[in-house]
Amino acid sequence: MGGIGDAMDKAKDMAKQHPDKVSEGTGKAAEFAKKKTGGKHDEQIDAASKQARERMDADRQRPDQAG
Repeated sequence: MGGIGDAMDKAKDMAKQHPDKVSEGTGKAAEFAKKKTGGKHDEQIDAASKQARERMDADRQRPDQAG
């Protein structure tokens, strides 16, 4: 049965295989959000972007867990 869980697993696998693309996309998304909010929420956007990158780094370093 497919669904959100399968999609998330595929996204995680792709992120592990292409961390440079994910990091680039995260940065572009943050810049887009900053422009759309007119700089009003830059600190929050930067914090969220940093947290996303840190989470991706941690997930990449974690060994695959067989289930």
